[in-house]
Amino acid sequence: MKILEQILSQSAYSHEIDVPFAEVDIAEWLFTLPEAEYLRCCAPDHIAAGITTTDDGRRMSINVEMIGAGLVVQHYVAEEATPSYCRMNSISDVFTPNGRTQVNVVWELIAEDLGGGRTLYTNRVTAHPTDAFMTFLGEHGVAFEQAAAARQEAGGDHNRRETPFFAESIARRALARRVSGNA
Repeated sequence: MKILEQILSQSAYSHEIDVPFAEVDIAEWLFTLPEAEYLRCCAPDHIAAGITTTDDGRRMSINVEMIGAGLVVQHYVAEEATPSYCRMNSISDVFTPNGRTQVNVVWELIAEDLGGGRTLYTNRVTAHPTDAFMTFLGEHGVAFEQAAAARQEAGGDHNRRETPFFAESIARRALARRVSGNA
């Protein structure tokens, strides 16, 4: 599966939380996130989630969600996973009204210290076309620019809505760890 350098869509949204930076652990949150909590973070778009590993032992998050008119199955493999930064990479299956294709999605989860016991969470999502996606567009007579505009609108809207919920979920997890003495 060849991944192309073109950008299909890209968005980044941020949300401040009332948790000290030192108490935030994005990787721990992501790899222990209960499915019900994932569903609450962007209802009704979020459909299912689970945690697994690749054959070679890398951590993996599986997310199923609606992005616009497409049902997307994300197979996010951790390229980097620390308390303040996770970079997840997925060759995602997209089920559209015209059939199935694949896109490459890079999901970055970022925490930055704002001082004063506050943290800025940023949710950045970048989608790249794959060769399968470009073939799919050609088979259906869709220009890349048209597909990119639709993906940008749908993906940006989805990211805008889920970011504050992800941030507040990360904050709740940090506070729960503090209460339990595991912070």
